[in-house]
Amino acid sequence: MNLKTRFGPAGNAQSFSELGYKKNTQIPEYLGRWGLNAYEYQCGRGVKISEAAARAFGQVAAEQDIQLSLHAPYYISMSSVDPEKRDKSVDYVLQSARAVDALGGDRVVIHTGSCGKISREQALELAIDTTRKCIAALDGEGLSHIHMCPETMGKVNQLGTLEEVLTLCRLDERILPCIDFGHLNARTFGSLNTAAAFAEIFEKMENEIGIDRMRMFHSHFSKIAYTIPGGEKCHLTFADTEFGPEFEPVAELIVKKGCTPTIICESAGTQAEDAAAMKELYLTAGGNIT
Repeated sequence: MNLKTRFGPAGNAQSFSELGYKKNTQIPEYLGRWGLNAYEYQCGRGVKISEAAARAFGQVAAEQDIQLSLHAPYYISMSSVDPEKRDKSVDYVLQSARAVDALGGDRVVIHTGSCGKISREQALELAIDTTRKCIAALDGEGLSHIHMCPETMGKVNQLGTLEEVLTLCRLDERILPCIDFGHLNARTFGSLNTAAAFAEIFEKMENEIGIDRMRMFHSHFSKIAYTIPGGEKCHLTFADTEFGPEFEPVAELIVKKGCTPTIICESAGTQAEDAAAMKELYLTAGGNIT
C-alpha cells in the first residue's frame, strides 16, 4: 500500500451492528460509508482469529485499500518481574505478528506493562530486554517486516510515557511509536491544551527516532476522562466538552511536518464517526488522503 495518512476505528462502532452488519468481511463496506481507510483489529483478550479468517478479511480489505493493524492482548507485560510472564509476552507478540501478517497488515500495537512495585527505571530495563527477545522471535519466524508499536499509556503507574516509548523505539528501526494523544493528556492531567504542547511531542519523536519514523508514526486518538493522581479513567466520545484533547492541533502538525501516520480512533462507541470527523479536520487543515 502507498504511504498516506489514514483514519479508521479501533474495532467496530455501535453503528456497525445498528446498520445490520455482522461479518468481518463486511467491515470494508461499512468503513466506506465514512470514507475511512484504516482499521485496527482488536485482540485485547487474545489472538483468536484463524489464519483462514484473517486472510479472507485481509483480501477484502486490500481490495478497498483499507490498511489493517492489530492490537495485541492487553495482558502482555514486557516489564513483569516474573521471567515466565515476560516469556509468555514474547509469545503473545509473536501470535499477534502472525495474525496481522495473515491480515495483510504490518503493525502490532503493544501495551508494555506497568511499574508495579519496582522503579520506572527497572521496569523499563525489563521491557527493553523483552522487546529485544520479541525482535529475535519475529526475525526467527520470517516476520521481520512487522512493526511493533509500543503505546503511550494513560495511567500514571503504567510504563508508557512518551520518553519510555521512544526509548523502546530506539532499539530497532522497525519499531514505531503508537502515540495515544488521549493517554498522554490523561497521564499529564490535561497538559495537551496548547499548540506548543502538541508540537513538543512531534519534536521529541523527530529528535529521538528521526524524521522518517516520526512522519509514519502510528496513533490512537480519543477524548479520555482522568483523575488526579491516577490518570486515565475511561474513554469518551467527541461529544464530550469537559475533557480533551482536541484533534485540530494534531491535524495541523501532520500537515506542517509532512507526516503520513495511521490515526486510529478509540472513542467509546462512536469510533467510526469520530474517525471521520478527524479526517475532515485534517482535510480542512490542508491535508491529503490520496
